[in-house]
Amino acid sequence: MRPLRSRLARMRAAITRLERMRRSSSSEARKKDTREKIELGGLIVKAGLRYEKRALLLGLLIDGVDRIKADEAERARLLAIGAEAFGRDHE
Repeated sequence: MRPLRSRLARMRAAITRLERMRRSSSSEARKKDTREKIELGGLIVKAGLRYEKRALLLGLLIDGVDRIKADEAERARLLAIGAEAFGRDHE
């Protein structure tokens, strides 16, 4: 019986380790997701849209996606505006 008990103990220990690894991985993914959302929220603030309604913000973003998909020149224009705004941060 002892060999069976020791195998069970090893299996339980392995399961515990795997569960700890899974939780750690989930925690890291949640932290990364949270950080990304905070950064995206910061873009809204930086653009001066902090106090606008969420529906308006979503509408702007949806319209923007349609514009940049349809027109490479518009994409380049908006990219230049954004790059310039980020560049002013370092002045």
